[in-house]
Amino acid sequence: QVQLVESGGGSVQTGQSLRLSCLIVGGAYRCMGWYHQAPGNERERVASIAGLSYPEVADSFKDRITISKDAARHTVDLQMDNLKPEDSGMYYCAADTRCNGRFDRWGQGTPVTVSS
Repeated sequence: QVQLVESGGGSVQTGQSLRLSCLIVGGAYRCMGWYHQAPGNERERVASIAGLSYPEVADSFKDRITISKDAARHTVDLQMDNLKPEDSGMYYCAADTRCNGRFDRWGQGTPVTVSS
């Protein structure tokens, strides 16, 4: 079974950067994304990518987030810059296995804490 394994979360201060990585183990998916869930809030999509290009980033994260995919390494990375306290929470890697806009396979998540 294909697994999604996130890494790279941690604790940083406002304005700093983090790079999250999602390793796709045992397979490959064309359509991938990253989601954020703050405590008490619903999960929200941060960014997605189809193939090796066509990235999309949510408006609230634009100019601070870059999503990239490395087919050779089987990874999908999320570069997050100028982090804010409201960016804190769990970040989940997800696969849209049918590329139909529905993310149906999830990793366990990696935590991010941004302190002011």
